[in-house]
Amino acid sequence: MRAQEFDKKFETDEDMTPLLDIEHARRANQEQRRVNVDFPVWMIDSLDREARRMGVSRQSIIKVWLAERLHHQQGGARESAQ
Repeated sequence: MRAQEFDKKFETDEDMTPLLDIEHARRANQEQRRVNVDFPVWMIDSLDREARRMGVSRQSIIKVWLAERLHHQQGGARESAQ
């Protein structure tokens, strides 16, 4: 199928699922890699309390907070470059 045909089907809200190879799909920059980080006990306790309060896992809260910080840092770097 040509790109123009695909775009037309997409823009007319046709079901695109049969045309996609979902089994082999990958999200860009979302590959996982395991890292080990040592935290002091007080920090783990604080992370666990906050994670319980929010109803998420310790790993989830660490990922979210790191992503927020990195996003904030990258935004600041872009603003100062302009």
